Amino acid sequence: MSIYTETARFDTGRALTETEMRRFAPSIFAVTAHESRSERFKPIPTIEVLRGLMREGFMPVGAKQSRSRTEGKADFTKHLIRLRRVDDGKVYHVGDTVCEILLKNANDGTSAYELMAGLFRVRCLNSLVTQTGTIDAIKVRHSGDVQHKVIEGTYRVLGEAERTLAAPQDWSTIRLNREEANILADAAHVLRFGDTDGETKTPIKAEQLLVPRRHDDRSDDLWTTWNVVQENSLKGGLRGVGRDNLGRPRRMRSRAVNGIDQDIKLNKALWLLGERMAALKA
Repeated sequence: MSIYTETARFDTGRALTETEMRRFAPSIFAVTAHESRSERFKPIPTIEVLRGLMREGFMPVGAKQSRSRTEGKADFTKHLIRLRRVDDGKVYHVGDTVCEILLKNANDGTSAYELMAGLFRVRCLNSLVTQTGTIDAIKVRHSGDVQHKVIEGTYRVLGEAERTLAAPQDWSTIRLNREEANILADAAHVLRFGDTDGETKTPIKAEQLLVPRRHDDRSDDLWTTWNVVQENSLKGGLRGVGRDNLGRPRRMRSRAVNGIDQDIKLNKALWLLGERMAALKA
């Protein structure tokens, strides 16, 4: 059972305890830099920032960290925390959109401190969500007056997070014709499967990104269409038939995007696509 299932439920949700966080992502508690860093590197203790966010009402509901093959780096490496207001009295239903804060940091040089506002769509009440966008973010390098930058940026992102909750309502009133939906899928296809030159060699077709995974997602509005494209881009499982080195047919299936950085980068780009489409249609 994952920590998300235990804590991030939408019917009996609760905050993650520090004991649980220490078990799943011990690098959250690093207060010094890894020995490989120079004196110019200023550590940003995630736990201190986290406690400040908790005082603002955002509670950790999930945490994970990257693996490190270097001995001794596991306690300093990259980690990601999901935070949400769990005491606001709201009753959630499947299909609702919830605002969460994503906090990423590392004290081994593999990541700047980054705080992002994200929208999540409730897939089922036992915590399954689809991240529907990474909206705003602040990034702070581990140098200079990090304390001031972190505090100042945090409040900006918190404000932006609340504002973006209007997007589901706005985008759901915008209808896409087939050509417009295909344009959205084509752009997402390049983002997900394209190489550095924008070329896609995967047998997975762009139109497969438009196939809904559940009956409730059969709609032509921008919000639903965008969610379908986003989920298909990140979750994997799309099937295609390619060719091996000898030209023989080979069945393949797309992989899920699991890496912390790749997940965030793709979500940001997809959200920008949705915003541009909404602006064009408006």
